[in-house]
Amino acid sequence: MNTRTSCSTPVGLVLSLFLLAIWALAGSPGPVNGQGSAPITTFTLSAPAVFDGDVRNLPSVAATPDERPLLTTDVARPTGTRLDGAPAPAESPAVPNAMPSPSASFEGLAKNDSCAGGSCGGGWPPDTNGDVGPNHYVQAVNTAVGIFNKSGTRLAGFTFNSLWSGAFTGTNCDSQNRGDPVVVYDPQGDRWIVSDFAFASSTATPFYECIAVSRGADPVSGGWYLYALRADDASHPWLNDYPKLGVWRDGLYMSANMFNSSLSFAGVRVWALNLAQMEAGAAVTVLVADLSTSYFALLPSNMRGMPPPAGTPAYFVSQSWLSTAFSVWKFAVNWATPGASTFTGPTNVSQTAYTTFSNRIIPQPDTASRLDSIGDRLMMQAQYRNIGGVESLWVAHTVRSSSTSTTRLQWAQINVTGGTIATTPVQQQIYSNGGDALYRWIPSLAVDGNGNMAIGFSTSYTSSYPSLAYAGRLAADPLGTLGQGEATLFAGSASQITACGSFPACPRWGDYSAMTIDPTDNCTFWYTNEYFASGDTVNWRTRIGSFKFAACVPSHVTNQYLPVIMR
Repeated sequence: MNTRTSCSTPVGLVLSLFLLAIWALAGSPGPVNGQGSAPITTFTLSAPAVFDGDVRNLPSVAATPDERPLLTTDVARPTGTRLDGAPAPAESPAVPNAMPSPSASFEGLAKNDSCAGGSCGGGWPPDTNGDVGPNHYVQAVNTAVGIFNKSGTRLAGFTFNSLWSGAFTGTNCDSQNRGDPVVVYDPQGDRWIVSDFAFASSTATPFYECIAVSRGADPVSGGWYLYALRADDASHPWLNDYPKLGVWRDGLYMSANMFNSSLSFAGVRVWALNLAQMEAGAAVTVLVADLSTSYFALLPSNMRGMPPPAGTPAYFVSQSWLSTAFSVWKFAVNWATPGASTFTGPTNVSQTAYTTFSNRIIPQPDTASRLDSIGDRLMMQAQYRNIGGVESLWVAHTVRSSSTSTTRLQWAQINVTGGTIATTPVQQQIYSNGGDALYRWIPSLAVDGNGNMAIGFSTSYTSSYPSLAYAGRLAADPLGTLGQGEATLFAGSASQITACGSFPACPRWGDYSAMTIDPTDNCTFWYTNEYFASGDTVNWRTRIGSFKFAACVPSHVTNQYLPVIMR
């Protein structure tokens, strides 16, 4: 959720009191591993509207002004409380930089850029997101989409409202697109999926997730299927905040944090959508399950490279609110007999302890205003890799080692080989680069086809403007280390100093960034995030860059397992 217009103070108070109550349970045993299952309901999503044209010819339709209050920013653990009483973890050692230099680095969308429909940016923050395919990089921000070739030429830019303007679905997707965008590329079908949510009011049903699926490999001129998925229902008339998507062998999986009409957190909802039907432009079978308010911000697994074995359930992962753990669920879908599907968990996976903290702590130069760390949740995506039969989920988020330390990055590799969730990570680390002065936050990681990992993130300090950086490890590096050091993708040259809603200086830097892997070689990492430029502290900008490890042996993965899933 973003902070682009007026904010309601009571919401933050209510959510803080709510979480304090939840946190009081932390001294009790956490959820039992594999403790149970959530009821599943099934419905059919109508066949989509069709945009059969070139997005460069879309009509000019302006973005909808956002009227959302601040929600999930204020959901934070009480400050200064160590989860298990353990001492602060040792500083990760500084490592000489051996990271590869960027092979590409170019401008993404900026707030004041012109897109079909007016300004590309609909407010603060941009919630920068994107993915890469064989020939394109597709980026989404609040509230527009940019399509680039890999040399950095912008081929198209349009608002979500512009894309949906001719859909005539009779839903809020047609003209009330509000943001929280997600882009995922499906290497199985060589298709693009771009979504955001839509509603007339953040406190009034109905609420929609607007999912656009490319009709072919070309996102510019190949056309799009436009699915308006109602995310709430009569029994759960709730706003679907912080939606996340993941591509799996048998479907498209989604999660969202749900908020009721009083803007109180109501729990987590998860979906499974038949992706083969979506990519055929047909009516879609959809499965839905709900979790209680004991859980928050589940990430669906997103696969790249070799798929999981047939019958492997999709995974969802979250940062536990009740114990020092990563929590993992399984969504086992039976499309032939939807009633036989199950959503089970969580299995808790041990985690290095850290100190809980308030979110608005990231310092910037030239201002006393501090930025939001978004430290209460895992950052997208929960990346799945199957390398040599070893199946893993890779996750990352922002932590702190003490109540006065800088923010750091916690990342982990969780073994899920054969559907068995190991309760101890293969490896994990709280990364601080030797405990230097930089605050690091909003991470996103990916793993190449050789098992090498890279993590992108923002950095900032009172003497260092918010910038884009990346660090990484080779598969042969010692476990639990980013053995290749850290490099700068792009240095920002200004701080975020602008009002948004009731904030004289906007604290939110973004809900996420995005690190992904190029399917053409299974080696090249692509990363996107935001920054500000000198002389302009109001209009955010974004950057897109790529790099790869010289040791990576390329392998082509696009469409390689289409016959397996019978598309």
